[in-house]
Amino acid sequence: MSQQRPDRSNTKTSAARPDASMSLLTNVMDHSLDDGYAEAAARKSEAGVRGLPRTLRAKLGLAAGLVLAALVVTVGAAQARISAPTLAKEREELINRIQKGTGEADRQQQRVDALRDYVSRMQREALKQHGGGKAELLALLSGSTQVSGPGVKLVVDDAKDTESGGGGPRESSGFSDTGRVRDRDMQRVVNGLWASGAEAISVNGQRLTSLSAIRAAGDAILVDNKPLVPPYTVLAVGDGQRLSTAFQDSADGQYLHVLQENYGVRTRISVENEVTLTPAPSLIVRTAKPQAGAAKADGADTGKGTS
Repeated sequence: MSQQRPDRSNTKTSAARPDASMSLLTNVMDHSLDDGYAEAAARKSEAGVRGLPRTLRAKLGLAAGLVLAALVVTVGAAQARISAPTLAKEREELINRIQKGTGEADRQQQRVDALRDYVSRMQREALKQHGGGKAELLALLSGSTQVSGPGVKLVVDDAKDTESGGGGPRESSGFSDTGRVRDRDMQRVVNGLWASGAEAISVNGQRLTSLSAIRAAGDAILVDNKPLVPPYTVLAVGDGQRLSTAFQDSADGQYLHVLQENYGVRTRISVENEVTLTPAPSLIVRTAKPQAGAAKADGADTGKGTS
């Protein structure tokens, strides 16, 4: 029995794609964006269409910030305006209190000055009553009365260029080797004038008595605890020409000359026909007795005191 051959003429076969062997690349090209990213992009696009433009939103935000800042400034200005009268009132009250306190201090100072003058008068009267024939001498030594007469004027001033440091003879006594006048220098000047025959001495208007002290506080020189500033003007009552010569020839006068030559301390001494020394601002009377050997060879009292 013969076998028939199958009829292949009616069989339909689909033609194969040319890129069938590159299915992976084809999938990548057809679906270049992941589904999740595609959905997010779609939502963002839809929101952008329905929302405001980005530039408009930025402008609205800036406007809102400016409005808020203006509101804060307005509120602050209103509060300041409300509190201004209160501050002005407090300031006025403070000024009134200061003026009242200043006036009270001035009145108290006037009272102190009046009481000091009264005490000085009473002390001078006591000296006159109990001093006997030496009342004027006691008043002179205590500095309780004004003194006028011939004398000398000695001006001592710092060097033009005062510098710190160095090592010289003054440093060993606790003073820098500089051109600045020290309290020890003024002590020697005053003691030299007393020893040379001065009857009364003042430094920058500060009357010296037997109880006066010349000390230092830092770089300042104190006379009876009152600070002085250079130049230091020393007035001494006595026989002018004799007092000037005796002082310059004394050891203290030579010491002052050494300060001038070696350290640049400026000094100037002159004989005056008349100098006036005011009374000491405060007077403390204590028991005192004359020092032995204070009289001259002819028996006259020198009337000198000690610094």
